[in-house]
Amino acid sequence: MHIKFIRPATLALATLAPATLWAQETTATMDKGDTAWMLVSTLLVLFMILPGLGLFYGGLVRSKNMLSVLMQCTMITAVVVVAWVGWGYSFAFGGGSSPFWGGTAKLFLAGVNMNSMVATFTEGVVIPEYIFIAFQMTFAAITPALIVGAFAERIKFSALMVFVLLWITLVYFPIAHMVWDPAGFLFNLGALDFAGGTVVHINAGVTALVGAMVLGPRIGLGRDMMAPHSMTLALVGAAILWVGWFGFNAGSNLEANGGAALAMINTFTATAGAILTWAVIEGITRGKSSLLGAASGMVAGLVAVTPAAGTVGPVGAIALGAIASAGCYIFVGPLKNKFGYDDSLDVFGIHGIGGIIGAVGTGIFTAPFLGGTGGEDYSLSSQVLIQIEAVGITILWAGTISFILFKAIDMLMGLRVSEEDERVGLDQSAHGESAYHF
Repeated sequence: MHIKFIRPATLALATLAPATLWAQETTATMDKGDTAWMLVSTLLVLFMILPGLGLFYGGLVRSKNMLSVLMQCTMITAVVVVAWVGWGYSFAFGGGSSPFWGGTAKLFLAGVNMNSMVATFTEGVVIPEYIFIAFQMTFAAITPALIVGAFAERIKFSALMVFVLLWITLVYFPIAHMVWDPAGFLFNLGALDFAGGTVVHINAGVTALVGAMVLGPRIGLGRDMMAPHSMTLALVGAAILWVGWFGFNAGSNLEANGGAALAMINTFTATAGAILTWAVIEGITRGKSSLLGAASGMVAGLVAVTPAAGTVGPVGAIALGAIASAGCYIFVGPLKNKFGYDDSLDVFGIHGIGGIIGAVGTGIFTAPFLGGTGGEDYSLSSQVLIQIEAVGITILWAGTISFILFKAIDMLMGLRVSEEDERVGLDQSAHGESAYHF
């Protein structure tokens, strides 16, 4: 995201890294164009959650669970916004020296006002801290919302809300600090993550897999019809995600300049490469290319380019999207069936696997001889090893803590709805509503 460049010896653009993260009274320049772009980018990321992700997931579940998914996305957003203002921003970007968390200096946004600024990638150029807080807040909100697709149609609403509150505190905020804060462990390791390959997608994907395995499969899996109830709504949601992702990726540049333009075109090209790849593979293996496959490829490409958007070239982004799409296709089909876990909407298969491929691929395609922005002394092998280490640490952190949280909540209040409620559908059993009236 905002601290995307690493040591000068590794990447030429490291000279653009911000000198500080925390607020500072400064005489540096606040450009109104940068400020306006970040305001728009923040709204675009919110648009990704509501209505984008809600409609995407809602269209993919059965009609009796449509509203439950919309309600989960809505309430997760509200919970995270409050938690972010209360302690999340401080834990992630509070200015502390710990490699694992940001401290308590910014609890309840202490010391933040209209005049406080944060640095960008250009020396002497700043943006209002409130905008930076709001932008990061939308990232924190969408990440746990992504997770719910793995155990859609069977989790207790109250248990999910408790899990989300604990998970963002113990998993998301520390990982965000480790990757994006100058004091962070993975930042100082030299890991490249422009807009959230580790922080958002691997984090969410691994947690989703753990959750799906702890809760177990849906009743009737493999016997009952569980096809998406509305591919029309799913594609509308996926398309909104693609549009919003330009705020997600290009906004992570923090400035309206060539860096944002690079991230924007890569968000086009990687996604197109992934859609085409998924459609071709389906055409070869199944004889037909489906809209569900095209939508899945779309999201896979977006996920893969997220960590790479600001450091790879447009052609490299196409290749990265295509590779990730092929990898995700294997995991949502043959491998998921082989291992037998019920990742309802393929959160791990697309966000987890796509995030891993994207994170490692960032180290490859940032190389200058592949069109990336790495300097003359860029070491592809060294950077790839750093990327792999960052991926491994994220998987271990997210997987271990998520498992403990899921098991603890299951023992204390139960994670899963009753069999009767699951058969009726969560719209009625959990919320007393119906999406459709026939």
